[in-house]
Amino acid sequence: MKFFVKRKLSLIFFLFFLGFYVDSQEIVTAERYLERVSEHYAGVKDYEAHIAIRSGTTEMQGNLNFLNPSFMRIDFTRPADQVIAYNGELLTVYLPEYRAVLNQEISSHKTSTSAATGAGMASAQGLSLLRRNYVPSFVIGPEPVPLDEGSQDMAVKLRLVRRNVSEGFREIILSIDPVNLLIRRIEGRTIADVLVRFDFSNIRTNLGIPEGRFIYDSPASANVYNNFLFRDTE
Repeated sequence: MKFFVKRKLSLIFFLFFLGFYVDSQEIVTAERYLERVSEHYAGVKDYEAHIAIRSGTTEMQGNLNFLNPSFMRIDFTRPADQVIAYNGELLTVYLPEYRAVLNQEISSHKTSTSAATGAGMASAQGLSLLRRNYVPSFVIGPEPVPLDEGSQDMAVKLRLVRRNVSEGFREIILSIDPVNLLIRRIEGRTIADVLVRFDFSNIRTNLGIPEGRFIYDSPASANVYNNFLFRDTE
């Protein structure tokens, strides 16, 4: 009798501790991992980073400033002196080669839509839209892999596939730092099958960046062109 009691108790303890162990090891799905990244970016008030952009044979580099929810400025070093700035209402592009300043008023609807394109994806708003409009999966698995072949930089890679054909990118690969959950790389495949890549390095967060940094003072000699993309009708 004692033997059977001990055996039963041993089985109960085994099942209890097995259940505790399994429960403590949370199964991380790609959807849950993307949610974690989004939650982390919700706590990022601002950040600075070096950004490198590749689209086809075109390569650009510069310094990126971002302020939640959607303020952004890129001061390019390649091409030199080119600037893209958005202060929440006005998008400004300075093209030094043509001494031209292009201004475009952006409505709140277009702001939220554009957050899911380009560098704007590396933000709480951009990630929220990605979660809504794309289906995530791990490229390999939840374990970190080299960012590039032979690289010592590690990243968790997510593949995002669009839910509907209206999205600008058919597929997006996010490479995420497994330690700080910051996006290191965004690779998007357009409907024209062009690969666009954004690399983020030297990222520094929550620096207290002022809104004034996103207002661009254009050169007095530059030609100004307003509403160069579309006329705001909101």
